[in-house]
Amino acid sequence: MKLKIALLGGDGIGPEVLAQSVKCLKAVEETFNHQFSYEEAPVGAVAISNTGDPLPEDTLKRCKASDAILFGAIGALEYDYNPEAVVRPEQGLLKLRKELGLFANIRPVKVFSSLVGNSLLPKKVISGTDLVIYRELTGGIYFGKKTLSADGTMASDLCEYFEGEISRIAHMAFKAAKRRRRKLTLVDKANVLETSRLWRKVVTEISGSYPEVQLECLFIDNAVVQMMMNPKQFDVILTDNMFGDILSDQGSVIIGSIGLLPSASVGNENAMFEPFHGSYPQAKGKNIANPVASILSTAMLLQHFGLNEEADAVVKAVNKSFRKNVITKDILGSSKYGTDYVGDFISENITYSDEDLNLNDENIDLGKSTII
Repeated sequence: MKLKIALLGGDGIGPEVLAQSVKCLKAVEETFNHQFSYEEAPVGAVAISNTGDPLPEDTLKRCKASDAILFGAIGALEYDYNPEAVVRPEQGLLKLRKELGLFANIRPVKVFSSLVGNSLLPKKVISGTDLVIYRELTGGIYFGKKTLSADGTMASDLCEYFEGEISRIAHMAFKAAKRRRRKLTLVDKANVLETSRLWRKVVTEISGSYPEVQLECLFIDNAVVQMMMNPKQFDVILTDNMFGDILSDQGSVIIGSIGLLPSASVGNENAMFEPFHGSYPQAKGKNIANPVASILSTAMLLQHFGLNEEADAVVKAVNKSFRKNVITKDILGSSKYGTDYVGDFISENITYSDEDLNLNDENIDLGKSTII
């Protein structure tokens, strides 16, 4: 298969973790006889510095001309500490989602058995957790009209949804639940918000087309509690833009590190894959960032194009790095392995099947993975 992939490293640790994903893609190319081409483009704070625009027109054109986009991270401290900034890095990401029609954000939250002790939650609570959040991504309060009074004492954000925006992601989520454990949970605030009442009405009507899928509805405050107390009860979670943002953050608590969560943002014609974590500017250039979320996002990219065997090979290599403790400090505080080494280890293990791979543990401890 030939794929043209746009690489948007963005800010902070984004380019560093994205570089590890590219290593894995090149290993997949070699092992499975594919041909991928790559084109880099700026976005976010780095793009503002160069052009004054967080999403330059040339970057947008490159993305539209690609089969898929791999995204690093976005955001910079100088903007975090300046709420009055008119142009902000995050505007580039929001505009990219809107321009490409990426209306569905898919965020799996799966606890790896070898890392179950890394979570702050009890092992008996999180073991076996395997859920996926379907978050509507181009509507709601994030994209609604925003106002600020002239004297700066009153502000408003409009939360607005249309039936079509809800139905298209609802069908996608129901189909996913049908392939999984056949349970879908709609998270809303229908006791207060009119938009949530529309969500509940539309989703309930659509559920009739999927009789094999159990539908339950939870208010966001209850859902937050339930995810902490018993995350195993969830299969597919469907929710709006803002609530999906909140619940996805909780996923990092369950799994034990924000550096492990991948995501996909898809539409009718375009698809973008990115780690869930932020730009972590304090770690920029220090070779300590966890690349696993970016690498697992790459596996989602492969799966998106039907390359399931290739995606499985990437995930197996990641699991091998966990078992051998070839992981960064955010997972194992005493780890001496950096971003580059973890990326090298995982990409090298994609090349070989489990049967052919024998690892010299002594050399791994010395920081040198050796295939014998």
